[in-house]
Amino acid sequence: MALRRRQFLAGAGAGVLATPALAQPARVLKAVPQANLTSIDPIWTTANITRNYGHMVYDTLYGIDQSFTARPQMAAGHLVEDDGKRITITLREDLTFHNGEPVRAADAAQSIRRWSQRTAYGLKLRDVLDEISAPDDKRIVLRLKKPFPMLFQGLGQVSGACFIMPEKVAQTDPFKQIDDTTGSGPFVFIRSEYNTGSRMAFERNARYVPVSAGEPSLIAGPKRVFFDRVEWHIITDAATAAAALQRGEIDWFEQPPPEIQELLARNRDITVDLIDTLPLGGVMRLNHLHPPFNDKKIRQAILPAIDQTDYMSAVVGTDPSVYRANVGVFTPDTPLVNAAGMEALTSPRSIDRAKALLREAGYTNQPLRLIGPTDILAPAALTQVAADMFRRLGMNMDFALSDWGTVIQRRTSREPVEKGGWSVLCTASSSFDQADPAAHSMIRGNGVAGWPGWPTSPALETLRDAWFDAPTLEEQKRIAMEIQRVALDEVSYIPLGSYYGKTALRKNLTGRVPGLMLSWNLRRV
Repeated sequence: MALRRRQFLAGAGAGVLATPALAQPARVLKAVPQANLTSIDPIWTTANITRNYGHMVYDTLYGIDQSFTARPQMAAGHLVEDDGKRITITLREDLTFHNGEPVRAADAAQSIRRWSQRTAYGLKLRDVLDEISAPDDKRIVLRLKKPFPMLFQGLGQVSGACFIMPEKVAQTDPFKQIDDTTGSGPFVFIRSEYNTGSRMAFERNARYVPVSAGEPSLIAGPKRVFFDRVEWHIITDAATAAAALQRGEIDWFEQPPPEIQELLARNRDITVDLIDTLPLGGVMRLNHLHPPFNDKKIRQAILPAIDQTDYMSAVVGTDPSVYRANVGVFTPDTPLVNAAGMEALTSPRSIDRAKALLREAGYTNQPLRLIGPTDILAPAALTQVAADMFRRLGMNMDFALSDWGTVIQRRTSREPVEKGGWSVLCTASSSFDQADPAAHSMIRGNGVAGWPGWPTSPALETLRDAWFDAPTLEEQKRIAMEIQRVALDEVSYIPLGSYYGKTALRKNLTGRVPGLMLSWNLRRV
């Protein structure tokens, strides 16, 4: 039985911003993002809020569009030689960092090196990369051990993006956070106004020159900026944020909860719309390094207790049109979706069966720690359902709630529970993060080099390599079935279903690019 959803107040409260929108300069955009920004390094963390910050501040050599096709962004073009083993990427003209320095090939080459040590696509590129060099200021040359047809797709990823930074910044150890915000993207981060937990501000990069071809689509195409300033206001109470949106004190509420969506949809001055046309995926990640979930049988034992409908209902409500249950490891309505191994999630759900399997697996009240946030919609709701499930299973659970920024920091700890570590966390991933094995960090088996939870699975890594080399879509689909079968058997993570995220904006805003909270192309009419 699903937990009762948190009930949010629908009434208007006291004003939270100093000046209502009617008195604002027309070129200031005020938004309430999904979470607080606690890290400014989009290579160090996979947090969506930091990813969104990255797309404001940085640009990428390529960008994928809504059809998952890679398009040139900072790249003017590329040349493929030596049977695919030598790639030369040429930078386009007029690329300038926020500090006025030109973007050089050496900056891009070093940015690729740092990116290749942390991200799913980057690590795969590193496996086949012999050398990356910058023979002059305009050309980046990659020499490969073998062809890597997905190079441009990787360089154009939305999450795990290869953001181009100044060479000196990109020389930072990828396992340490940068503290420099210099990029070449459409917005400049105003560091002097960075007040974590309260407000972040960006200003239009007057030096930015968008690509001239195509139409805006996800992170591809021209990034035209129509606001001089963008502010992110951290308002953790949904009712307060909704009231501010209704009064015109803010322009955009990125992630209102379902009860608030219903309220806002009745306001003729507000548009409530899908933030992405494909659903986001709910995730339960178990820590494979320490007891109890370093034991495969204990990981498998809790699967009969997982009811995806409970988890999705907690996030978006009980209307089945806004969520998908019986979901495997790949995003619904994308080519690699399959039914392999799904009996682990679709057979009759039973807490009693899970309890019996825990006893058979040798679980003897070992402690576990569930960490989760209080201030971000989907992970908070998923975490509450997980807590209820572990209580009903009779497991020895410590429930540690904090703000999302603290969860992001805490999940990097590899210490055991008794030394401040964690056992379980819940989060959600964008549609493009779970569409294929290349970007899907939850089905990696690369141990401590992987995403927190750190499963080790040579079988998953071998299958992933084979998927990259598959000559046809049919062969990719066949391998994807095996990847799902192994991932569910080894419980690299537990899919919790998929849901359609909605966002709310003032109706006088037009031109929003679907996919995530992007501020380019958006204008006030």
